[in-house]
Amino acid sequence: MHVSNQFVRKWALRRRSPPGTLETIPDVYSPELANRRDILVYLPNSYFRTDRPFPVLYMHDGQNLFDPITSFAGEWGVDHAMATAAKRGRRAIVVAIPNMGIDRTKEYSPFVDSRAGGGAGDAYVDFILQTLKPMIDARFRTLPEREGTGIAGSSMGGLISLYAFFRAPHAFGFAGVMSPALWFAEGAIFRYVRTAPYAGGRIYLDVGTREGVGTLNNARELRDILVQKGYTMNETLSWTEDERGMHNEECWGRRIRDALPFMLDEAARVGGHHEPDQAGTEIDRWVDEPEPEVAE
Repeated sequence: MHVSNQFVRKWALRRRSPPGTLETIPDVYSPELANRRDILVYLPNSYFRTDRPFPVLYMHDGQNLFDPITSFAGEWGVDHAMATAAKRGRRAIVVAIPNMGIDRTKEYSPFVDSRAGGGAGDAYVDFILQTLKPMIDARFRTLPEREGTGIAGSSMGGLISLYAFFRAPHAFGFAGVMSPALWFAEGAIFRYVRTAPYAGGRIYLDVGTREGVGTLNNARELRDILVQKGYTMNETLSWTEDERGMHNEECWGRRIRDALPFMLDEAARVGGHHEPDQAGTEIDRWVDEPEPEVAE
């Protein structure tokens, strides 16, 4: 199965002016998963104005991150969230990994659920670490160390991000775990996290109160487990309980704007990206909007 780059072309034709550049690496073969997909790489405008290396955030469900035309059920607006984060001195390359459609659940869980399937999560994490990350580090000016490498996603993408963070603490220094599907395989991830060694790094965790009682309680339980493991609230662990939050792209896109500055805090210091952009340098606007007036 192969995911085409049709949505990359659509992204380039959209009406709004993107605050950055979206490049594609076509037809990337995964020997770990025996499939192919096009990989999207988002470069902030500041990438071309400095020689410094940039942190890299690997994100799942790449079709849903940049534009509603390419998404399944709405976009996150990650490019705009990154532009906002740059005003606070937080910059990163975003590697958007499209899901493989019917194989999404299989790839996003290392556990097997009796009804939903799963089980290829280890191979998917290996694909990121053994095939994709070396490719990205070779082609772009990255900060390849653990402190400069993160992973993030929502729902099943949140589940695999959490798993990858604890499975490969040598590689991932921060993780975004948004509305994670902790129920999968009868909550197998809880046992995994409880028994995994403390990994350090930074974890952003959130949930919406309108996602259901089970989802909310599961996220709260994970929060408590992480605190018990040694993560400190508002220092190495960020917790958001969104009172308006539902299980959809609109809510994740709204919350990613708060998640990025927290996740990228340590990476900004290591990479020398702690200085905020000047006002207006990475602000996006619609193509047909008038240019802002400048007072004389």
